Amino acid sequence: MEHIILFDLDGTLTDPKEGITKSVQHSLRAYGIEEPDLEALCPFIGPPLTESFMEFYGFSEADARAAIPHFHEYFVGRGIFENRPYEGIHDMLEGLCRDGFTLAVATSKPEVFAEQILEHFGLRRYFKLVGGADMEEKRVKKGEVIAWTLKRLGVDPEKTPVIMVGDRRHDVAGAKENGLLCAGVLFGYGSREELLEAGVDYLAESVEKLGEILRLWGKGQRQSHRNA
Repeated sequence: MEHIILFDLDGTLTDPKEGITKSVQHSLRAYGIEEPDLEALCPFIGPPLTESFMEFYGFSEADARAAIPHFHEYFVGRGIFENRPYEGIHDMLEGLCRDGFTLAVATSKPEVFAEQILEHFGLRRYFKLVGGADMEEKRVKKGEVIAWTLKRLGVDPEKTPVIMVGDRRHDVAGAKENGLLCAGVLFGYGSREELLEAGVDYLAESVEKLGEILRLWGKGQRQSHRNA
């Protein structure tokens, strides 16, 4: 039976910290906000941008949407490749493909950018499909992106085993909305507490451990997240 693994991108496959935080910094300047501390902008990594501008800087929805083109001004020119795959990701993905898993990406990043990033870092070849947000962020919440990705794959998760892998609570929530299990990674930007509170099914502290968890899941062996 085919087993499908959906991967988040930012904070799961690659570390986009520099590019995303500098792009947010650039967009905030358009509103007269100076934020010299890039660490303070790390919460923007993962969730939809509109949601983050509203939550962390009190933007109205209209202003948050208007900030996105300013974000893209920096991101498209430089930030998109101020990024790096996590150590061991290539080997893990190659091994999962060799073991017969079908891999796809489900990210709240615009699909066009996700494709470029994966190609640039030599990761695209591992994935059957890349599902992402649209540029207008009309399809951006993780549950919507996962549903879109499953539809394009032609997969019914009630008939085919599917698991989501991500680093933030949004990944867990999106998985649950679609009836999927979720493996959370602790080498990204979400904490253990955040992921457990969201109801994650598995936790992996390293890329190597993630590969082990996914192989056990593929064999139908459930492992307690407390031992992950």
